Amino acid sequence: MKAVTTSSPPPPGVDVVLPCLDEAEALPWVLARIPAGWRALVVDNGSTDGSADIARGLGASVIHEARRGFGAACHAGLTAATADIVCFCDCDASLDPSLLVPFVDEVADGRADLVLGRRRPQGRGAWPAHARAGNLALARMLRRRTGLRLRDLGPLRAARREPLLALGLTDRRSGYPLQMVVRAADAGWRVTEHDVPYLPRSGASKVTGTWRGTWQAVRDMSRVLNEAPASVEVGGVRR
Repeated sequence: MKAVTTSSPPPPGVDVVLPCLDEAEALPWVLARIPAGWRALVVDNGSTDGSADIARGLGASVIHEARRGFGAACHAGLTAATADIVCFCDCDASLDPSLLVPFVDEVADGRADLVLGRRRPQGRGAWPAHARAGNLALARMLRRRTGLRLRDLGPLRAARREPLLALGLTDRRSGYPLQMVVRAADAGWRVTEHDVPYLPRSGASKVTGTWRGTWQAVRDMSRVLNEAPASVEVGGVRR
């Protein structure tokens, strides 16, 4: 796969959360693209292919999360992070973490509170039709629920750590990324979206590789959309 490079040096003090379940093949490619000065937090979610050892050998910090679930892995990484700004990226080589540099700049400069990557498929098989259909349906439901006119709910994203923790995220499965956006919208966050290349992933998807997996993910996310607005902290005040 061809790396996407950036021209500006990345700001230091950023943690990148990488939820990982049997991604031994993809890890070298992903970790080689973490910007200099940033820390990779690989959250091993029960891998049996040596992913944790590979990540550690490549210089990443490894966190073990026994509870299975994408949200469980993401939240374990968030709670382990110490940097002011935290990013999230899939660990399957479908997204290049170096693309997070302008996301972090936007958050650091105060132009946005949460920045998301809108996935643009590169080549056949990068994003199956059933997964795109499910994502489109969720984006429409999100618009009705929050008013946000997003076109994707992709996993590539950046925000400040303390405000993220204050959102009180509770989903530990496929609904975690959506719950983050919903609660951010309820808290009045400025949410922006930028196009990013979406490459064919390494290995089989654990969520959207099948119609059944996609349906389960949509069901998890639909449950999130039906939740009553949560009380979140805004400027030190709960509302």
